[in-house]
Amino acid sequence: MRKIVASQKGVSAVEFALVLSLLLVITFGIIEFGMLIYDQQIITNASREGARAGIVASATRLPDTGDNSIDSVVKNYCGNNLVTFGSQNIPQTVVTHPFGQTFGNPLTVQVTYTYSFLVIPNFIPGINKIKNMQATTVMRYE
Repeated sequence: MRKIVASQKGVSAVEFALVLSLLLVITFGIIEFGMLIYDQQIITNASREGARAGIVASATRLPDTGDNSIDSVVKNYCGNNLVTFGSQNIPQTVVTHPFGQTFGNPLTVQVTYTYSFLVIPNFIPGINKIKNMQATTVMRYE
């Protein structure tokens, strides 16, 4: 009996090593995709903030109601809230006023951002290292 027990001492260590690698991939996958979803929500909120700033500034007749001020609102919001892990990707903002800046006309703010994965592409070769994200908000001038 002692020979059988002694011959199975390393089995649990081998099983742990096999299971640990799978658990690490799953854990880092959850973290990485959680950051992706969080950043998508941030650029969605940034496009809303930019659109709101544009229509409110136009309604109150503030002097700086141009596309540059909307872009700065979006970039400030993203700069304060995006989780980038040191990535140099900067969100790009496109502002359109198809019918002019008058009451009832739409203002469209589109924000695009390139998310860079950190860990998952090293474990799973089929996943791209970058993901392009986009958020669009349309509000009418007040």
